[in-house]
Amino acid sequence: MGGKHMILMRVLAAVLAVAPLAFQGCAMFKGQDPLQVTVAGVEPLESQGMELRMAVKLRVQNPNDAAIDFSGVAVEMIVQGKTFATGVSDVGGSVPRFGETVITVPVTASAFRMLSGAWGLMHGGGGSSGSGSGSGSGSGKISYELKGKLNSSGFSSTHFQTKGDFDLPAS
Repeated sequence: MGGKHMILMRVLAAVLAVAPLAFQGCAMFKGQDPLQVTVAGVEPLESQGMELRMAVKLRVQNPNDAAIDFSGVAVEMIVQGKTFATGVSDVGGSVPRFGETVITVPVTASAFRMLSGAWGLMHGGGGSSGSGSGSGSGSGKISYELKGKLNSSGFSSTHFQTKGDFDLPAS
């Protein structure tokens, strides 16, 4: 039994010696600051049937000391708490360390989603009415959320999320 005990002690010592290195490697991936993603522009695309297609330009800023390489992007646009449009692209590239890049993603919104959203805005704002100024006369703010991910060529994807408001044009 003495021989087996010595082997177990050596294996345990080796694991304890390597464990801090393994945790340090994980900290490098989890210690990154989140990407900052904003909508830089929206341009119309040719639509088909009962859908609206747009090219959404995303400005992606990387506040980290390492570049983030990607080989695809997926986005979901949520307006007034409901999914409005989704899009994917197999575009590839890199967001430089302490740098930024603009990524264009084609997104699609169905006519049914648009009608549902318009109906909600006309009849109560699509959520908690009275939470913003200017509700009721066709002017005010519309809240949006943009969720997505950059598919990394490495171990995992880099997720991002941004929220904001935009003003409805006065008619």
